[in-house]
Amino acid sequence: MRVIAGKAKGTKLNSVEDVTTRPTLDRVKEPLFSIIQNYLEDANVLDLFAGSGALGIESLSRGSKQATFCDKSYKVIKILKENLKKARLEEQSIVICEDYKKCLEQAKNKYDIIFIDPPYKLDIGVDAIKKIIDLKLLAKEGIIILETDEEERDIKELEKLEIEIYDKRKYGRVKLLFLRERG
Repeated sequence: MRVIAGKAKGTKLNSVEDVTTRPTLDRVKEPLFSIIQNYLEDANVLDLFAGSGALGIESLSRGSKQATFCDKSYKVIKILKENLKKARLEEQSIVICEDYKKCLEQAKNKYDIIFIDPPYKLDIGVDAIKKIIDLKLLAKEGIIILETDEEERDIKELEKLEIEIYDKRKYGRVKLLFLRERG
């Protein structure tokens, strides 16, 4: 796994070797960042369920202003901090070792881009989006990208929220849902 483009291009990122983390593959990251490229400049990013931090780090490398990384595992956070140091992006980063609910409740910023890539079997991605909307954490014109392997289930739940799915992409088992607030 590596940083694909920008000022940290080519930096090799470490990942956690366990069953609860699943790094976003480069074959998914490349088209994802092509789609959101116009949102990155000076963006305030939240990488929820951050794992290795690959999505937030890629955003910073490509011109985002700041990234907040949240993961509840101390082991994962240690590797994430090592990755930020390797990429020389520590200054622009906030790292929080908390459960996603506590992280969102403590948030003081509005975010232009929010990555939600939870462990698939936990079924908590839509719950995180509901909390983001309730807490008004999405900036005007902001976007949320949800990575899921249960697209139909998640779409059914998302239809109950004040959110619209404006794009969907499929990369093998991985589905990306691109969301923004209605209105």
